[in-house]
Amino acid sequence: MSKTALRNFTPQVPMRLRTLLGDHPGTAALKNGSIKSDSVTLDFADYSPTYKGFKPMVREQAFDVAEMAIVTYLMAKSFGKPMVLLPSVVMARFQHAFALYNAKSGTLMPADLNNKRIGIRSFTTTTGAWLRGILANDHGVDLDSIDWVTFEDAHVAEFRDTTVRAPPGKQIVQMLVEGELDAVLGEKLEHPDLKPLFPDVAREEKSWFAKHQVMPINHMVVVSEALSTSHPDVVQEVFRLLQQSAARAPAASPRFSVEEMRRSLEMIIRYTAQQGLIPRELAVDELFGDLTPTLR
Repeated sequence: MSKTALRNFTPQVPMRLRTLLGDHPGTAALKNGSIKSDSVTLDFADYSPTYKGFKPMVREQAFDVAEMAIVTYLMAKSFGKPMVLLPSVVMARFQHAFALYNAKSGTLMPADLNNKRIGIRSFTTTTGAWLRGILANDHGVDLDSIDWVTFEDAHVAEFRDTTVRAPPGKQIVQMLVEGELDAVLGEKLEHPDLKPLFPDVAREEKSWFAKHQVMPINHMVVVSEALSTSHPDVVQEVFRLLQQSAARAPAASPRFSVEEMRRSLEMIIRYTAQQGLIPRELAVDELFGDLTPTLR
């Protein structure tokens, strides 16, 4: 570079992006700074637990890059919220362990849930949608017969929640222990009175996977529509960083091929539509923006 060019040279300033990203094996390298970019700086917001940041993202577009529960995204998409999904999974797990009942009231099996009173943090949680789909489609439970008791509203403000709200000050596990609920979804903890709704969770998970060949996706990553439209190169760099970080996760962490991701998304879309959380089944390709085919 000549002396004149050197005098006129302005170093590239990385674009700073407001970012919501939880602590997961596949995000650790990105969050601890061992993976960096010359063109992008991720300014991580402090939300604990991470799902508390989903509402401001959906309602106010508070972040440029955000982890997002997949059911929240499906609902946001159905209401035209300006977000674009990236094919990047940051959290996935089997769901069967996250259903409990109070054994002091007698043994309860999935097939016994009709006409029961069941608690869940919010009716629109992704774990709840997965579990309701499993109960309805694999165990014949009539979801409409159940009295659903919730403790929080939906992240998407436009959703009309018809569940019964728990009395102020009540906690979900407290209500289960005190016999005010027959079962709860979305909770997993050790308590002498509480038992898993699926008595042999490991066997149930193995059997379910053999049948469906699906690993349930919980959280993926979205970017704002404005960022995707105005700075596709930045979105490509964000995706590269996410992929590079995920590659450093322990081998046991879930990894998804394109086809595995599609199967999981197809199933949660079907479950979400069955449960009235979205007005129709979306095609998987509708979830992603025009930029997706260029991401590597």
